[in-house]
Amino acid sequence: MLRSLTLLACAALLLAMAAAAPNTNPSKLDRQVKDITQSAILIDTHNDIPSFTIDGEDIGSAPKRYTDIPRLRKGGVGAIFFSVYVDAKYVEGNHSANRALQMIDTVYHDILDRYPDTFVLALTAGDIVRAHRRHKIAGLMGIEGGHAIEDSTRLLRDYYRLGVRYMTLTHFNTNHWADSSGDINDPNVQHHNGLTPFGKDVVREMNRLGMMVDISHVSDKTFYDALETSRAPLLASHSSARAVTNAPRNMTDDMIKALAAKGGVIQINIYCPFISQKAADAPKDSPVRATLADVVAHIDHVRQIAGIDSIGLGTDFDGISCAPLGLDDVSLFPNLTRALLEKGYSPADIKKIYGANTLRLMRQVEHVAAQLQHSSP
Repeated sequence: MLRSLTLLACAALLLAMAAAAPNTNPSKLDRQVKDITQSAILIDTHNDIPSFTIDGEDIGSAPKRYTDIPRLRKGGVGAIFFSVYVDAKYVEGNHSANRALQMIDTVYHDILDRYPDTFVLALTAGDIVRAHRRHKIAGLMGIEGGHAIEDSTRLLRDYYRLGVRYMTLTHFNTNHWADSSGDINDPNVQHHNGLTPFGKDVVREMNRLGMMVDISHVSDKTFYDALETSRAPLLASHSSARAVTNAPRNMTDDMIKALAAKGGVIQINIYCPFISQKAADAPKDSPVRATLADVVAHIDHVRQIAGIDSIGLGTDFDGISCAPLGLDDVSLFPNLTRALLEKGYSPADIKKIYGANTLRLMRQVEHVAAQLQHSSP
């Protein structure tokens, strides 16, 4: 009996080891990559191509950029959060809202309306799923830079009505109600020690609306204030792991764990200095390229400390000046798929990273908003 139990235990161990072993069969890998590219809903939560379409570039064919329609199709991209990026320079003279509205217009006019056979507007998680079934790319919007609301929750509500579904609380600049990681050590900047009371009101109103609270770019204290204040899970739309690459824009292990514990998702940024320590430490006049292995290292680190359900993709394509070798543009996501399979990730794991985790987060945000709106007088 004991010998039988021992044999059964050994067999179970061998099966488990085989299941966890990296996939090295080339033909099987090819089939799996093709299947995942076709079936996964790959959601990129941060793409900056609107910063170029607003000046007349054509997403139908943009060879000088990282993003265009042919390459999106080749890469199997299912949904994009187009960044409504508002540079800090627009704060002077109160031009931030004007710029935000122009950026929203370029998403509608120059992308969604110009190419209706390719893109369809999405406002909910369900919209993304329906777009995928129709073989279209879901187009969504996220504001980058909380100064875009010009300290007004009325403008915040207007942006939501126009289709904005997340807002990054800060960019590289501290605003009037939230501290940024970009200038936290600048003695000439007036900081707030995280979120001000109004900043917390902004987070609460985002919860009520159903707008995801994005904590990429914020200071560590702002992150923890937002985490404590928010009734809904948080989004890090384009961040990576500070333990792997020591950059202030990246999140510490404790931050990632806290984000995940509340149902949040860290969307891995692929900017070379954020994912490669060599690139981060290199002189600016001698750029060092990150690699696909660096992207996988950040994904794998987050998986180990916070679990597979806490990982997504927020590349920052067209908001960055250096992409890793092997993931040079939006057409090459199948390379990442292959690298993850070779690392031992299952197709189910990869589908979670590519979109399922983000869809779950969106549904939770939508659920919280429904609850808050139902309970409000």
